[in-house]
Amino acid sequence: MPLLPLVTHTSPDSIIAWCTEGPVTLRQFLADIDQLAAVLLPGSHLLNMCSDRYRFSVGLAAAIVTGKTSLLPSTHTPEVVRQLKAFAPDVFCLTDSDACTLDMPQLRYPLTGIQPGTAWTIPQIGSDQRVAIVFTSGSTGTPLPHAKTWGALVSSVQAEALRLGLLHNTLPCTLIGTVPPQHMYGFESTVLMAWQSGNALSHAQPFYPADICQALTAVPAPRMLVSSPVHLRALLDAGLPLPEITCVLSATAPLPDRLAQDIEARCSAPLMEIYGSTETGLIATRRSTQTAEWQLLPGIKLNITDENVHASGGHIPAPIMLGDIIELVTDEHFLLHGRLADLVNIAGKRHSLASLNHLLNTIPGVVDGVFYMPDDDDHARVTRLAACVVAPGMNQAQLLAALREHIDPIFLPRPLLFVDALPRNCTGKLPRSALQALFNQTPGARKSA
Repeated sequence: MPLLPLVTHTSPDSIIAWCTEGPVTLRQFLADIDQLAAVLLPGSHLLNMCSDRYRFSVGLAAAIVTGKTSLLPSTHTPEVVRQLKAFAPDVFCLTDSDACTLDMPQLRYPLTGIQPGTAWTIPQIGSDQRVAIVFTSGSTGTPLPHAKTWGALVSSVQAEALRLGLLHNTLPCTLIGTVPPQHMYGFESTVLMAWQSGNALSHAQPFYPADICQALTAVPAPRMLVSSPVHLRALLDAGLPLPEITCVLSATAPLPDRLAQDIEARCSAPLMEIYGSTETGLIATRRSTQTAEWQLLPGIKLNITDENVHASGGHIPAPIMLGDIIELVTDEHFLLHGRLADLVNIAGKRHSLASLNHLLNTIPGVVDGVFYMPDDDDHARVTRLAACVVAPGMNQAQLLAALREHIDPIFLPRPLLFVDALPRNCTGKLPRSALQALFNQTPGARKSA
């Protein structure tokens, strides 16, 4: 089994992270791994709950070098925790919070009263070693596991780093992420990519615009901001002064063209979007201000049969079906037309929620908005779409009139809710359950407006 290094930094004094106290060298990072690995609990599965990105990375590395598998669910609700314990009864939690109340054995990090480690040799990891299991939401509500091997992850993030121009830099770049490292996007693009490209990660996990600006300013240039549409829109609206940024990376949802252009202008840096999934990891990129087409990473292939699209090659060990509507332009380029699950059929007419959301968010005055298809109502002759918008200064008549210019009246939302903010999660996504709860708790939301 081929061996691959844990990190590609070569000098013990090279900087691998930036924390509150300042830079962390490779020598210190390896010593911290050695110290934590010596006291990990005996279970073979670790739930890494550390919110500090550097502590998360030390916990991840300590698990890898001791042969443990990190579990990375999308949420940590009591029900998900119960399901994780059923999946891996020996699981234990690594946390850096005194307020963690998860019902499982816990190890508090950072450690106290433990002698510092002395290791500085870079560990070599078997390419077939299973280092993580990520979870997607199954149709029954039970998280579905997807195992990730070290070789596949290394291949994925090195291809990403090459595409983004992060390999072989004379001056290392620092990656500042607004998305949590437990999410597949944050896992690959803010932790593993730093490890495998000779660059550094920021320990911070900023959420609000002022915090993002502070995290950017706290590290030297060059800097890359790894973020999501919801964070970038908030940063743009805040109008705060920004330090020099080399590149902005976005994922979790396609960016509206206008927002992408505004972000590039505001940050004076190229904006790159990445496309992928929990199952596949990153598979394509685009610079959305220059093209609508996505470019596959080297070695990745798409095979389309009817409406089913399978990705294979590169770091993907076996063909994986994608849940999106994709149009191949060339063998290496494609257009994305939304998700298969987003297709709605009302009175014989079809549309995708993704395209409706795009139209909604291009209307002047709309800050954020989303269409929502309620569950089928057995008493309704036709199920109607609903929508929820953040649009200060607009009223229902104005917004419906603007939508009517672009879509068939059958797709006009009834009801149309105006709110101060959408219930997005920490990665900027809108869980269906959160939208459903919002509509259910709003008086009259089930009635046609």
